[in-house]
Amino acid sequence: MCSLCPGLSPVKDPYPPRCGATMAIRPTRARSRPGSRAAALLGALALFLGMGVAATAVPAGAAAGPTAACKTAQDWGTGAQYTCTITNGGSAQLPSWKVEFDLASNVRMGSYWDALLTSSGTHHTFANRSWNGAINPGASVSFGFLVTYSGTLGAPENCKLNGESCDGVPTDTPPTAPGNLRTTEVTPTSAALAWNASTDDKGVKNYDVLRDGTVVATVTGTTADVTGLTPETTYSFTVRARDTADQLSPASAALSVKTPDDGVDDPPSRPANLRGSEIKPTSAKLTWDASTDDKGVKNYDVLRDGTVVATVTATTTTVTGLTPKTTYSFTVRARDTADQLSPISAAVSVTTPDEGQDDPPTRPGNLRSTNTTSDSVSLAWDASTDDHGVAGYDVLQDGTAVQAVTGTATTISGLPAGTYKYTVRAKDTAGQVSPLSNEISVTIGQSGGNCRPDGLYQTPGVKPPYCQVYDSDGREKLGSDHKRRIIGYFTSWRDGANGAPRYLASDIPWNKITHINYAFAHIDSQNKVSVGGNIPTNPAIGREWPGVPGAEMDPAYSYKGHFNLLNKFKKQHPHVKTLVSIGGWAETGGYIDDNGKRVASGGFYTMASTDAGINTFADSVVDFVRKYGFNGADIDYEYATSMNYAGNPDDFSFSNPRRATLMGQYVKLMKTLREKLDAASAADGKYYMLTVAAPASGWLLRGQESHQITQYLDYINMMTYDLHGAWNHFVGPNAALFDDGKDIEQVDGAVYSTYGMGYLNTDWAAHYFRGAVPAGRINIGVPYYTRGWQGVTGGTNGLWGKAALPDQTKCPPGTGGTVGSTTPCGHGAVGIDNVWHDLDKDGKEVLGGGNPMWHAKNLQQGIQGSYIRDYGLDPDADPADKLTGTYTRHYDNTLGAPWLWNAGKKVFLSTEDDQSITKKADYVVDKGLGGVMIWELAGDYAWDASRNNGQGEWFMGTTLTSILYDKFKNATPYKHLKTDRTMPSETVNVKADLVNYPTGDSNYPITPKLRITNNSGQTIPGGATFTFEYGTSAPGDMSQQSGWTMSVQPGHTGNNVGGLKGDFHRVTLTLPSWQTIANGASAEVNLSYRLPIASPSNWVLTFGGKSYALTQDYPRSLPASSARK
Repeated sequence: MCSLCPGLSPVKDPYPPRCGATMAIRPTRARSRPGSRAAALLGALALFLGMGVAATAVPAGAAAGPTAACKTAQDWGTGAQYTCTITNGGSAQLPSWKVEFDLASNVRMGSYWDALLTSSGTHHTFANRSWNGAINPGASVSFGFLVTYSGTLGAPENCKLNGESCDGVPTDTPPTAPGNLRTTEVTPTSAALAWNASTDDKGVKNYDVLRDGTVVATVTGTTADVTGLTPETTYSFTVRARDTADQLSPASAALSVKTPDDGVDDPPSRPANLRGSEIKPTSAKLTWDASTDDKGVKNYDVLRDGTVVATVTATTTTVTGLTPKTTYSFTVRARDTADQLSPISAAVSVTTPDEGQDDPPTRPGNLRSTNTTSDSVSLAWDASTDDHGVAGYDVLQDGTAVQAVTGTATTISGLPAGTYKYTVRAKDTAGQVSPLSNEISVTIGQSGGNCRPDGLYQTPGVKPPYCQVYDSDGREKLGSDHKRRIIGYFTSWRDGANGAPRYLASDIPWNKITHINYAFAHIDSQNKVSVGGNIPTNPAIGREWPGVPGAEMDPAYSYKGHFNLLNKFKKQHPHVKTLVSIGGWAETGGYIDDNGKRVASGGFYTMASTDAGINTFADSVVDFVRKYGFNGADIDYEYATSMNYAGNPDDFSFSNPRRATLMGQYVKLMKTLREKLDAASAADGKYYMLTVAAPASGWLLRGQESHQITQYLDYINMMTYDLHGAWNHFVGPNAALFDDGKDIEQVDGAVYSTYGMGYLNTDWAAHYFRGAVPAGRINIGVPYYTRGWQGVTGGTNGLWGKAALPDQTKCPPGTGGTVGSTTPCGHGAVGIDNVWHDLDKDGKEVLGGGNPMWHAKNLQQGIQGSYIRDYGLDPDADPADKLTGTYTRHYDNTLGAPWLWNAGKKVFLSTEDDQSITKKADYVVDKGLGGVMIWELAGDYAWDASRNNGQGEWFMGTTLTSILYDKFKNATPYKHLKTDRTMPSETVNVKADLVNYPTGDSNYPITPKLRITNNSGQTIPGGATFTFEYGTSAPGDMSQQSGWTMSVQPGHTGNNVGGLKGDFHRVTLTLPSWQTIANGASAEVNLSYRLPIASPSNWVLTFGGKSYALTQDYPRSLPASSARK
């Protein structure tokens, strides 16, 4: 998710031209430290470019053996020749050889000789030919190759000869990380630890036990008692293994242990009478007697063979995923409210039986509606399986069985008008029943049109079940205590795998939100939507979080990971809808593969360039939402704009050559998606939504024509953040609600003097989209993160100052001189002011001042934060990671924007907090907007007094979301109509399209043609008038140059400081008296306006003494006029 703002060129173009910023908040990874890459490069140079010296030198005491060394025979500046020699320093013949290594990304392999070559990307493998494979002791053979390169010749790296190091030193692999670190007993002053043994090719020597990063014990076994602890204190323990060569393993996963109070709060008693029952080939039910505790038992850990497999609050659970004919040892331990653990219970042994016993049928799959009539519904489903055969199926209507059938399809007739819920269950020959199928809702006796939102496109000949999601006024059903949407983006990468704090589905405030957008799925190399392979490390569908309360998998689903948990909690909170968000900053023009590497496939840019690609993708979206239980799809395409250098710089090779066609293909894509989702909705009896994350900057929107995809969308999530950031040197708020007339970026670009208003604020963007859709289909974006600069000069407490990167030759790609801009790139905040940072392609921190709001709250209170090392910061070694100076909060009431200013460091951090969120919530209610979209939920905050060694700190919470919920729950219903004026009661089939937009920087002033196409069945005479409305986000001075008569009734005049006052300008166009538009013919009008507008709407055609609405506005429940015939 990212919204671009721009640099400036006031003379040639009052719009900020191409900023192409690298600004998205993306997965946080551990930071590389200065010098780490240089050290690796020096090692590679010594190995490969040191004329073979390092490759053939064998350390004292090491066994002599085969070695390989390469050297540059020639280097002519753009290319080089290498000679590689394999020498057999051993005592036996080397029968064959294979040399492999990696070349830098700027080095390309050329011709070669005396070897066979296979290549995969930058990895190259040379193997012997038939005549030079055998090398006798003391002998050698050589081969050679040519390379070409740009810039500096990058050194080959990671050389291996027959799988071993090229220097001849046998590989000694470090030990594996110890597993399953756990406590067996915790007292006020000690902790007994145990872990699973590491493995090593030469043997494990011992283990270091680390407390808060410091070694406190070294033991030879897999247990240790750590003493000298302080009561009521939280410690972090890890363990690492050491082999006989003194190589260290990676550290184990950290274990947090809190010691109990000394003598005041005793741990729980040992659970008693653990027993097994209902033992099946793959599951077993466990039950035990409750523990007691002076302060109360919180929950129980269930351990299988020493590993926690479930955490439950009851005294019974069913353990799944077992193997038939296998014996397991189960134990249980209790945990109290102080997180003290009881002694482990006595073990119970459970042996699962053979699969040969009679299991119930599997769950029927993919229940769907195949047809409806005025009083019937036809259903179909995928067959169940059973070890002894399926006897039949029960069909349940609203929870009651109404039919018993033997096949996998049926029709239920004689239904009164209404909405019904259906499920199916299978029965086997022993009378056992399966779990219920998925549930679908079917509406009978209604076309769905009476619930369709005003202006929403309906696929011809298809009847989606609108009334399942919308009420009779076309407003979305949000839940009994939700009057506006609260949409939270939930990201895949905060899963704890990298050691950083995790945010799982169990952390979402489900009762306070209405929608969840899962970020992100991507477009794979086959043009299909994907989240990667079904592997245990895939957070979407494969990962598990054993021992994490609330993260237990729901066995009803075939997949695990986030998708399993989202569906588990959605069953508990059925008012919440989930949508899969496809794309995003990093995955618009490519995707992250299962190894964490980005594949530059072209993504949206290449997929949407052909009709075949669009259809393949749209079909896969339908399959995906069906498979994983989503309520729809959210498209985050960044960006289909004709503005050069917009979007991710990694995508420029795909996006820039296609700029002229991107928007047209985007419209095709969204129309196709809408129609295929409508068809699936009608077939499944489940309405599927289609939404987008839309840009909010005037520069990007200028290249998106009239954003003519709005008719296909259930609603629009505006990315009204990233309106200022360190991609340039202008210091301003991330997400201002209003303009204040002082924005330094727009002053510098002559925006105010040219247009009389500023367009880098939420209110401007809301009025832009209000010109095309009802207010209720617009959601403003709010950031739960910061943006920031260092070295700020000028401004007021930093606001509207400047902060240019000192060395402009080092601007990140897509900014400053890298794209030919004269606007300097910014000097982004770093270290402790940039906790949620990204890494560039060289593994270096991207400067940008990105932080979760809970970290900003800690900075404001002078708290360093106990979590900063988890994000790769090292305040002991790096001064930028230390907390220094004072962060003072400031707030501008006109902008509705807070910020932190550290005067000593000259650091400016744009924030979001209680006051600004309250003002934005009031704005949403007052303007009748649909709600808010949050990027991202994990940035919300709450004070946690137990953290930071009991001193307390701000951490992940729900404060801001709770403010939104409380503001919206008693609000009036949102505005559901496109216009407040009374529209004609009849429609006519006449289309009005804006076409032939100039592209890119040529599109100023904005000069499309208005093409009016008459399919009404009669001639439109001279003197006919066309009125339409467009948003007040553009000045009310539209003009025409085609001989028609035009008048504009402005809805707003003057600047927009503190907000625009009206929603629409109203335009009247009069057809010249001498001109007519015959049926089937078109007429064109040359228009000119200065700021972008969304598709003009609320059209009224008047002739012959009668007025008509246009069918293209898709008004609700209006009869067709006789003029259509």
